[in-house]
Amino acid sequence: MSASRPPRPSSNGLAAPMRLVLRLLVMGLGLGVIAGTSLKLLAPKLSESATEAAKPKALLSGPAKQLPGGLDLGRFEAKNELTALSQRWAQLAATQKDLQVSGYLLVLDDGRYAELAPQRPLPAASSIKTPILLAGLEELDTGKLRWNEPLPLTKEVVGGGAGWMANKPVGTRFPFWEAATEMIRVSDNSATNLLIKRLGGKTILNARFQAMGLTSTVVNNWLPDLEGTNTTSAYDLARSIALVDTGEKLSPRARDLFREVMGKSRTNTLLPLGLLMGLGGDSADPDSELLARGVTVLNKTGDIGIAYADAGLIELPDGKRAVAAFMVKGPFNDPRSTNLIRAMAGEIAKTLIRQPAAAPAR
Repeated sequence: MSASRPPRPSSNGLAAPMRLVLRLLVMGLGLGVIAGTSLKLLAPKLSESATEAAKPKALLSGPAKQLPGGLDLGRFEAKNELTALSQRWAQLAATQKDLQVSGYLLVLDDGRYAELAPQRPLPAASSIKTPILLAGLEELDTGKLRWNEPLPLTKEVVGGGAGWMANKPVGTRFPFWEAATEMIRVSDNSATNLLIKRLGGKTILNARFQAMGLTSTVVNNWLPDLEGTNTTSAYDLARSIALVDTGEKLSPRARDLFREVMGKSRTNTLLPLGLLMGLGGDSADPDSELLARGVTVLNKTGDIGIAYADAGLIELPDGKRAVAAFMVKGPFNDPRSTNLIRAMAGEIAKTLIRQPAAAPAR
């Protein structure tokens, strides 16, 4: 009896697994082609997303929106004379024939102006400190001077009269910002001389004034200059302030510094008080009283006894801005000089500032 052998697998048994393997291979290749094509199409998007994710958040917000034009800064350009105001100034000055007078007003927004011998050169006294401040901040803007740059006190620049820096030892160093601030805040003469020296001295500074169109503004001596050899005019003083506020000179940041320093001036008994008196008020603190009426004045005075001056930026209740300056030369310590400045300033208030209507009686 012969032993039996296991049966041979038939060819039909192998076909099914082979077909499965082939099907899987085809499916795999198909999926690979689809995946590759998809990745190829998505690659730029994925790369862009990765790049965007790596960017700072500030850059993801897109380009900065352009701000609207905003309020016009105005121009130093006389257009329409306030004839009645100019005539009123002339009448006031005519009552004091032995006084030399210079006056100028310009509304920067619309060009209305009034004038009385506006370009007459007169002793500047401390009013010349305003164009000096402008020149100093120009140097700061160009990077030729640092805000905290130390300025050494020397015998040459020590000046008497107003201020406290002259009482410090020679060799004391003051940062530029302190000298500029004290020059305006308390009218420090030594601080002013520090700036004159740092800005290149009298000759170079005078050339800068000429380039700014301040043709009557000249520094001939260190301050306090009691003889009145340093000169300027009402027109020049008004222009030096307007050049800043209209954006013709100084960057926005330097302009802010100019306004900040000018706002620290302590003396408000001429232009500010005159404006208040023109509105029927009187106060030992005219700035606060004017503020309550919607008026702000940034001003700098001058006083050497034989000459008085005051010039400032006037912010009006209707949002407009004006520059005004007055200068008077006369007998030493004559009260008529200061009274005349206040009276002329009062006429500005009557012309430009509307008085609130009286409340109806109940």
